[in-house]
Amino acid sequence: MAELVYTRVSTDEQSTQRQSHLLDEAGLTAEAGARMFSDPATSSKIPALERAGFRELARFARLGDRLTVSELYRLCRDLADILAVRDWCQRHQVKLRVLSGALSSITDLAATDATTTMLVNIVVSVGQFQRDLQNELTRDGLAAARAAGSVSGRRARHVELGVTEQSRQTYRDGSSIAALARDHRVSRGAIRTALVVLC
Repeated sequence: MAELVYTRVSTDEQSTQRQSHLLDEAGLTAEAGARMFSDPATSSKIPALERAGFRELARFARLGDRLTVSELYRLCRDLADILAVRDWCQRHQVKLRVLSGALSSITDLAATDATTTMLVNIVVSVGQFQRDLQNELTRDGLAAARAAGSVSGRRARHVELGVTEQSRQTYRDGSSIAALARDHRVSRGAIRTALVVLC
């Protein structure tokens, strides 16, 4: 039996430190012989079975292997996704374990018994309900703020006039808008606006 470990973060700014800590405590490291698979900077909106790192894991997996994740939401976000992963695990006879959270006491989340199936369905449905409720409250709050005259979203960063003059010349010399935006740490829109103002 091989120990398959899966990690994921949604953005480049996020760290796998918490995941690594939980996995290290469980003795699941590459040095200990675990096979490590990851999907860095990958949105949870992409179903697990469609992610590159998980597809690599799926190609490696053999009957009797065990797939471990630190937290369920690193693997799946909604009921449909966890059911798809459970189905994949059952078809390939791969055990599924979560180290932290409400389902961490179940030794195999892919087990086909009625109790495990019920617990997975309930816990994941409650989590989905919480996310949906939070999204609903956020939308209501934004609508109330707009009605009161507030403007939501990220505040625009403007390019200072001296930098803009330099940017215009650099642009004329062949530099791209994307390159200028990276150099000045502003959006492409801010560069376009600055160039239009001067031209």
